[in-house]
Amino acid sequence: MTRLGSYAHDNQFCWETMKNNTSRRAVLQSLIGSAIVIGFDICNRSWVTSASAASRFESLPPLDGVLYTDNTKLAAASDDFGHIVHRQPIAVLEPGSISDIIRIIEFVRTYKIKIAARGQGHSTYGQSQVEAGVVINMSTLNKIHSIGADQAIVDAGVVWSQLLQQTLPHSLTPPVLTDYIELSIGGTLSVGGIGGATHRYGVQIDNVLEVQVLTGEGKLETCSKFQNRDLFEAVLGGLGQCGIIVQATIKLIAAATNTRVFLLFYDDLATFTRDQRLLISDQRFNYVEGQVVANDNGGWRYMLEAASFYNPPATPNNNVLLANLNYIRGTEQIEDKSYLDFLNRLADTVAFLKSIGVWSYPHPWLNLFVPGSAVESFVGEVVSTLTLADTGQGPILLYPVKTNRFHLPLFRVPTEEIVFLFAILRTAAPPEDAVVTRMMSDNRKLFEQNRDLGGYRYSVSTIPFSQDDWQQHFRPVWGKLVSAKRRYDPDNLLTPGQGIF
Repeated sequence: MTRLGSYAHDNQFCWETMKNNTSRRAVLQSLIGSAIVIGFDICNRSWVTSASAASRFESLPPLDGVLYTDNTKLAAASDDFGHIVHRQPIAVLEPGSISDIIRIIEFVRTYKIKIAARGQGHSTYGQSQVEAGVVINMSTLNKIHSIGADQAIVDAGVVWSQLLQQTLPHSLTPPVLTDYIELSIGGTLSVGGIGGATHRYGVQIDNVLEVQVLTGEGKLETCSKFQNRDLFEAVLGGLGQCGIIVQATIKLIAAATNTRVFLLFYDDLATFTRDQRLLISDQRFNYVEGQVVANDNGGWRYMLEAASFYNPPATPNNNVLLANLNYIRGTEQIEDKSYLDFLNRLADTVAFLKSIGVWSYPHPWLNLFVPGSAVESFVGEVVSTLTLADTGQGPILLYPVKTNRFHLPLFRVPTEEIVFLFAILRTAAPPEDAVVTRMMSDNRKLFEQNRDLGGYRYSVSTIPFSQDDWQQHFRPVWGKLVSAKRRYDPDNLLTPGQGIF
């Protein structure tokens, strides 16, 4: 197996469509005189230089897109939203077609080079990175092929906001959207995709009708609950281990035009979670989430977020919606917004964080699924000592979902009727290694405590994980995942950044 070490050189080139073999050879020949050693080829027992690594790409057939090996593109692909792990590839493909991805998979199989798809790069722990491999920038595959009465067919590089902008004129919407909607469809479908409507509709992967997938052998497969079901179940929530999602058919439902948003505050955790359970049980709201928020008097309080979607002239009845809830009277905040403005509510916050540079700080996020039977004791113990310095002013999410809404086997949650997403979306402030290390250590400790209670991690987390941890995470479906990996990625080339195989 070929293993290339760290790749760093000043030579830059890209092959724009790769249709001019003469210019390609000229570029390669220009590198020979200034080649830099970048690793050792175990199979051929020889040192690999920048020139010899690049020359391998000469055998690629013409592409519809662009293959980059310049330092700027490589550096971008060696980072992600977490800004913690950095693994530099030897090439970045911006495909112009699905055929381009087939060609690059066939190529990397020949040389035993690892490969991974990357959407918006919103992972936090190097999940979409590949050391000395090839990263596929899926954002160039971003076409919405069709919008029907109850479904949309989209490329994996489409972001959810883009799809929403196209479906709303038809009074349609995806059933579940993540809080931040500038994420790629292929990216969230690889992990699950959770949001405030999950208590009604499951996660985003539960609302996929069909996917087109490229396996680790470069085969294009169409799969659904009724066709190639084993592959369907292996790629949705499968963390990129058995195939690259290139296209998806997404379920659509009727969309409202307006939203009434309720923010309700609590000083007592048990009362807060009791009201949340009530709301997802009777489904009086379309959207239910919650946060642990700083109290002006010190310590923490709890904020229940709920939203009711409607079409004027009909309006929500506040008395009915708030009946039997035990929030602190007089602290409630109620506001009407358009449906789109509500779904895109983080846009201004993200723009502000980018403007002051905090968006580029490390983000050691922790996301856990806590058993409903243990949520008050576990979260109560955590917040009793938690400080704003521990979170870096990042939000703390806490809200319940129903496990009977989840239908894909690789999306792992506790075996209880109701579980809670508990997420500390940390920002390392100041952005120093010591702060990151401390936060990651705390993440691991809290993961282990929750695991021992029967809980799971949500796989977007920044938690050091061993292969034994992964086996425990996927048990009792570990054998199913291994079997699918052997069948669809027999050379073990896909998405090594997860560290599962």
